[in-house]
Amino acid sequence: MIGIRDTILRRITRITPRYLPFADVASETAPLSRLLRLSLFQVSVGMALVLLVGTLNRVMIVELEVPASLVAIMLALPLIFAPFRALIGFKSDQHRSALGWRRVPYIWKGTMLQFGGFAIMPFALLVLSGYDQAADAPVWIGYSSAALAFLLVGAGVHTVQTVGLALATDLVDVEDQPKVVGLMYVMLLVGMIVSAIVFGALLANYTPGRLVQVVQGAAVVTIALNLLALWKQEPRDRARAANPPPIEAFTDAWSVFSAREGTMRLLVVIALGTMAYGMAEVLLEPYGGQVLDMSVAMTTRLTAVLAGGGLIGFGIASHVLLRGAEPLNVATLGAAIGVPAFLAIAGAAQIGGVALFTLGTFVSGVGAGLFGHGTLTATMRRAPRAQIGLALGAWGAVQATAAGVAIAMGGVIRDVILAFQDGAALRPAAPYVPVFLLEALFLVAALCVIWRLHAVSPRNLGVEP
Repeated sequence: MIGIRDTILRRITRITPRYLPFADVASETAPLSRLLRLSLFQVSVGMALVLLVGTLNRVMIVELEVPASLVAIMLALPLIFAPFRALIGFKSDQHRSALGWRRVPYIWKGTMLQFGGFAIMPFALLVLSGYDQAADAPVWIGYSSAALAFLLVGAGVHTVQTVGLALATDLVDVEDQPKVVGLMYVMLLVGMIVSAIVFGALLANYTPGRLVQVVQGAAVVTIALNLLALWKQEPRDRARAANPPPIEAFTDAWSVFSAREGTMRLLVVIALGTMAYGMAEVLLEPYGGQVLDMSVAMTTRLTAVLAGGGLIGFGIASHVLLRGAEPLNVATLGAAIGVPAFLAIAGAAQIGGVALFTLGTFVSGVGAGLFGHGTLTATMRRAPRAQIGLALGAWGAVQATAAGVAIAMGGVIRDVILAFQDGAALRPAAPYVPVFLLEALFLVAALCVIWRLHAVSPRNLGVEP
């Protein structure tokens, strides 16, 4: 049996560098098996995103009849913590521990926040669903508990993802850091695809009780995956514990990072593109359910289509970047193909139906993958070696903040249109189409800023040691 296992492992090792994006980042000190095990924290993050954005928002809006603006605001609550991702990454760079650890304490705290949010969420859902034993509970308890659950899960996701990515870059050489981060994001998309398929199968016959069971299972799986991901990943640095480095002020570190020419414009591009790709996240599933008559299982699996497109986009971006392509050109392509994608989604209610809607969703996922990897690589290449956590945190802070604002805007715009129109005369797609068109306009704005970025001298786009 041992011989067969070794033979299989050797064959997998030979084929994965050809077919798995970023697999060439593996080395003797950080083999692919170790990096893939570490990437399980991204799988737990992907599971949380699918559950919050892909399943719960549709159930709360359609089945529980919670106003879309209120659901969008709940999904945007993690926005409170998003700007602190840069600070979290910086603090993990500077953290002092008796064991010499920098990343593990922060990842564990983030995991506990995720678990706490998932532990509260089932009780909030029972109140909102009007379950018999919770029928006497005031509605505001359900709303406030759901908001707290979303807030805790979001805070945990921000912390785990930022510091987990920094830990991944600690394990490889400097030149391989963008590739290992890319590998982590590929695993995020894989986690989203698998989670969407599993959740879709479990909720094929939807009941409030079944949804509660799914959420409780997600809480347990989150703890298990993150523990397995962290096991023996960060070495105990006794020298660092005995002689910790001097603490640098965050403002000083940020000044060094942001002083590079074009950095602030790049962050604006990230914000515009993320808002474009994030605004419809809270509306895609309700749009499919209310306008195209898709079931809960179908709209949940739609998240797998979106994540699958993102995985392909990341793979394409990896292929061209490893061959010397300019990251901003990759981001430009990602923004450009998103424009017709959102036009197709907007037109699905009139022509094409579910098929055109699914195709537009898939293409938007490809564009988001290209755009995300292009801007992520461009951001990392601007960071000095000692500020990798800060750079990842800055990218994540802008990305998460823009996504939170966009999600809230999308829900509010939809409800405002409903409020100011005669519901009987309003077509079902009318509250959704303006949001999709606005996303296309945001992508056009991002392309305009990227054009200005191309005017920056290549000398200022590289990384100084």
